[in-house]
Amino acid sequence: MEFFCELEKLLTIQNYKDKISQSKKFINNFKEKKLNFNHNLEILDFPPSYESFCKVVKPQKVPRRRGFETDLKKATLIHAITHIEYSAIDLAFDASYRFRNMPIEFYEDWIEVAEDEIRHFEMLNSLLNEVGYKYGDIEVHNSLWEASQKTKTLIERMAIVPRWLEANGLDANEQIIEKLKNYKNDKIALKLIDALNVILEEEIPHVSKGDKWFKWACEKENKEVEKTYFEIVNKIYQNVSKKAHINIEARKEAGFSCSEIKNLARNEVKC
Repeated sequence: MEFFCELEKLLTIQNYKDKISQSKKFINNFKEKKLNFNHNLEILDFPPSYESFCKVVKPQKVPRRRGFETDLKKATLIHAITHIEYSAIDLAFDASYRFRNMPIEFYEDWIEVAEDEIRHFEMLNSLLNEVGYKYGDIEVHNSLWEASQKTKTLIERMAIVPRWLEANGLDANEQIIEKLKNYKNDKIALKLIDALNVILEEEIPHVSKGDKWFKWACEKENKEVEKTYFEIVNKIYQNVSKKAHINIEARKEAGFSCSEIKNLARNEVKC
C-alpha cells in the first residue's frame, strides 16, 4: 500500500462512518510501517468530503449558537464543534498528502493529529446522538476547508491552519467552557464541558506541531518568524481584527512568543 494513494482515498470518502472506519485502518497500517512512500505521485485538489451529506452555506447563514436550554440549541452548538473536528481530520490528512519529501516526523505528526481529531469527532457526534441529532443535520460552512485551498505552500499552511485557525480554537474553547458552566445542572452541558476539556488539552500539541513546522519552514527560507506569520495571516484574511480574548497560557505552551500574543491582543496583556 502506498501512503499518498491511501490518503487520496480517505480525502474523497463521502460517508463519514466509512471515512472514520477506513481512517483507523490506515493509521494502524502507518504505525505498523506497512505503507511505502512515492513522493513523485501527482498532487490533486479535492472538494470538501462532507458536502454530500451536509448542507453547506455561507458562514453568516449558519444557525446562531445561542443558549443551551433546548435540544435544538444544544445540537446547534455541538454540531458546530463536531463540524470543526471533522474538518480537522481532513486538514491533517491533507497536510500529510500535499507536502512531499518531508522528514518522516512531519508525517508522523499529522497522522497523530488526525487520530486525535477522529476521537474528538466521535465524542461529539455521540453527544449529538444523545440529543436526537447526527452530523449533517444542521447547516455548516466551508471556511476551514477553504483555508486549505488558499494555502498550497508549507509555510502558509502551517501559519494558517494550526497557528491561526487551531490557535483561535484555543481561545474560543476556553470561552465556551465558561459559558456552559451556567448550565451546571444539565447533564449534556457537563458532558460537553468534559469533551471540550479533553479537546483543549490535546489541541495545544496540535498547534505546537504546526508551530514547529512553521518555524522549520521559516528557517529553510531564511525568514523571520513573527514578521512572516503576520504577513501571511494578513494576506489570507484581510483586515484581521485584534482579539478581545486570548488563552495566553495555552498559546505560550503551543509555541507563541509573548510578542506575537501582544500583537494579537486588542487590549494590553501580560505574559
